[in-house]
Amino acid sequence: MIILKQLILILMIIGGINWGLIGFFNFNLVSAIFGSMEIIERIIYAVVGLASLWGISFLFKTNHRS
Repeated sequence: MIILKQLILILMIIGGINWGLIGFFNFNLVSAIFGSMEIIERIIYAVVGLASLWGISFLFKTNHRS
């Protein structure tokens, strides 16, 4: 489960960096890497979006380990 959480965090960071690049520089890194492969681009956005939705659950879970 720890590996899954780390993967989700990495995907959320990648998504955040991409949105930052779009907002500040009008540069879409995913489009720049994958170019005209629209289906791949959409899959990446969907995976990052799902990871972000799952990441929301981390806010509401408490860690009971000492």
